[in-house]
Amino acid sequence: MRKAIYIVLAAVLAAPAWSASTGPSSMPSSMPNVPEREMTPEEKAKSAFNSGVRAVNKADKYAANADKASDDRKKDKAAKEANERYAEARGKFEQVVQLAPAMPEAWNYLGYTRRKLGDYDAALAAYDKALSLKPSFPEAIEYRGEAYMRMKRFDDAKAAYLDLFSGNRKLADKLLGSMKSWVDTQQKAGDAGVEDFAKWVQERSQIAGQTAALTRAGAGSSWR
Repeated sequence: MRKAIYIVLAAVLAAPAWSASTGPSSMPSSMPNVPEREMTPEEKAKSAFNSGVRAVNKADKYAANADKASDDRKKDKAAKEANERYAEARGKFEQVVQLAPAMPEAWNYLGYTRRKLGDYDAALAAYDKALSLKPSFPEAIEYRGEAYMRMKRFDDAKAAYLDLFSGNRKLADKLLGSMKSWVDTQQKAGDAGVEDFAKWVQERSQIAGQTAALTRAGAGSSWR
């Protein structure tokens, strides 16, 4: 019986209070509003950083869709969506570096969004700042290498690749893949100014393939 009483009381307490005129009653109007605690600068920076990362992930998906789209209308729409999300993310990371200027990851993402929006000089400044705070930051080196390539600073792009090749083969391969794709696009557009760089990329691709075959993983894959 006591158990039954508890169940009934629980049901009564859980049920909404009703007013004859208004339905479920709200909290008494005389209750004072309790102000929310203001976020600390560190909390604001973390929140803005996480929002920026989410916006970048969305932007990257739209950009990938734009690359795959064969219909011009769909391509343009996806590219516009990507740019809007990159711009949103850039704003978030600009907030972060104001609140937490010693955070290299935020500077790196800021460089990434600036680069995606075509602002290469500003992107380089952000990457340089990230690397000044965290020397040999591999992601920043890779992203900066992509910016150098698009600015046709080919010697700097090559140096970025070689730095990664000796220390982070995964990102080196990623950068080399971007180089191949970009060179192919430029050549199809008739850009004769990339011919020497294209030869270098081809040579490095052969070297990368040969050195990969010397590793256990590479040797195993060559037999499949």
